[in-house]
This record gives sequence, C-alpha cells and structure tokens, in this order.
Amino acid sequence: MSGKNQHVVPRENGWGVRGEGNGRDTSHHATQQEAIDAAREIARRQQSEMLIHGRDNKIRDRNSYGNDPYPPKG
Repeated sequence: MSGKNQHVVPRENGWGVRGEGNGRDTSHHATQQEAIDAAREIARRQQSEMLIHGRDNKIRDRNSYGNDPYPPKG
C-alpha cells in the first residue's frame, strides 16, 4: 500500500475522516455517507485502504483501493 489507510470515525457532531497515524482529522462531515465518500476518494488517490467504523468505534467494513496483497480469485 502506498498511502495512509483512511478511517471513517464517529465524532460528537457527525463523522470524521482520519489518516492512519495522524493526530487530527483530515475532514469533518454531517453524515457517515459523506465521510465515506471523502475517505474513498483519498484512499483511491493514495492507493490505500478505507476502514469504516460504526458508532461503537468498532470497524464494521473495509475496502482496499491499492495493491491488494490477496486479490480474490474468479
């Protein structure tokens, strides 16, 4: 993977997008879908992964937009 993985995380007033290891959010959004859309674009540009957290802050989904080391067969 080339860039930092992007995390969609819950915030007090909406949702944030944060690059892995960053101290601050890259952007803030009113809805989770808006944050997912923004994180997807960053992950595509950086050829990294996007990890979507639920309200409980547990990872509920992830998508790879880079050089996936284990591509599915078929």
